[in-house]
Parts: sequence; structure tokens; C-alpha cells
Amino acid sequence: MNTSLLIQYVPLLGLLIGACCTDLRDRRIPNWLTFSIVLAGLGQSLTPICTVGPMGSVLGLLSGFGLTFVLFALGALGGGDVKLMAGVGAWIGPGPTVVVFAVTSLIGMVIVLGQALWQGRLRNLLMNTTVLTINLVHLQDVGIEHAQATGRSCRSIDRPLPYAVPVLLAVLMILARQ
Repeated sequence: MNTSLLIQYVPLLGLLIGACCTDLRDRRIPNWLTFSIVLAGLGQSLTPICTVGPMGSVLGLLSGFGLTFVLFALGALGGGDVKLMAGVGAWIGPGPTVVVFAVTSLIGMVIVLGQALWQGRLRNLLMNTTVLTINLVHLQDVGIEHAQATGRSCRSIDRPLPYAVPVLLAVLMILARQ
């Protein structure tokens, strides 16, 4: 990654580091922080040294929101996580947002598997994942309320994943490849 590219992303990286700190400590990301990321992403798209143009910024925001809102509706992510990914999308555009989402999912999976293994709950996690997958496959038959209730009752770890951490790692990986 060249220096001028890094300078363009310093505000995003700084805000993501702040989101990681609060997410690790409190397991939530404050609205002022997520909205700052969104507004800064949209605002930077209007400058001459933008990372993505205005249309790309809006499409990235919508992509980040859309990809994570489904998980929010199922109870797998919090609202701050959805707004965080929307903000990242506003900075990087729609295509890279899909890649960041995929990489974030893989990093999150590794963290959750490691945490479950460390706590001796890996078998429980795998059984609960099977139950949730079956519910999602048969969502039309069981209904969204049942799937959400099953998701809440099948928690296999003590504390939710601090989603900002894998998002930051994924963004850094994507930026390093540019």
C-alpha cells in the first residue's frame, strides 16, 4: 500500500480503531461513532482526494447495510454492527464492501471457533449451528419468530463477538492488497 492511499484512509482507520476499543470493552458501538464513520465516508466522497465517488459511496453504504441487516433481523448482529458496516461501505464502495463482509465473516468464524474451543464449548457450538442452519433452511415452514427465538436460545459463547475487530482486520487486509 502506498503512502498517499494510506493517508486517504487514516480517518476511517482511526474511527475503526475507536469502534474496536468500545466494542471490546462494552460489546456495543455507540451511535455517534457509527454515524461519524457514515458521514465521514459520504463527505470524503465529495472531495478531490476521495477514496470513492459519491455514487460509489452511497452504493457502498447500501451494500454494507443490506448485507448485515439480514443478520441483524435474525439476531446474529447488533444494530451498531450494521451501521459500522454501512459506514465502511461509504468509504470503500460496493464491490470492496462485499469482500470486506466475506473476509470479516471468515475472521469472525475463526475467532468464535477459537473462543468456543478455549471454553470447552466447541461441540455445543457445532450442535447449535446445525439447529440454526436447519431452521434457516426451513424458514418458510417455521417462521422468522421461531428462527429468532432459536438463535437466542442457542448461544454457545459467554459474550458476543466484538464485530468491529474482524471488520478492522478485514479492512486492513483489503487495503494492504491495493
